[in-house]
Amino acid sequence: QVQLVESGGGLAQPGGSLRLSCTTSGFTLSNYYMSWARQAPGKGFEWVSGILRDGSRTDYKDSVKGRFTISRDNAKGTLYLQINSLKPEDTARYYCARASDPPAAWRGDYDYWGQGTQVTVSS
Repeated sequence: QVQLVESGGGLAQPGGSLRLSCTTSGFTLSNYYMSWARQAPGKGFEWVSGILRDGSRTDYKDSVKGRFTISRDNAKGTLYLQINSLKPEDTARYYCARASDPPAAWRGDYDYWGQGTQVTVSS
């Protein structure tokens, strides 16, 4: 069955960095546009970044451009999110998610997502 397992979250100080990973199984990663989305306390699910099947294009929410870097290793079945210059407003549970194409991902139309990994930014 399809599984997505996120890891790498934790407590970090403002200005710090974290690298999130998403290990996938049960499907061929290279066949899908993949995204990272997040949900902050009391807020809705928010798409933050996506990457084309072959990694040739990456997309970012405006508020994270220049700080977040999404990447993928299709051979390893793994998706990554490097987060630099962390801000308190980045505090959220981060999910990797699968969608059929970029527009589906941008409107939150995912068919699978993981259990998430918590990122807390605080001094």
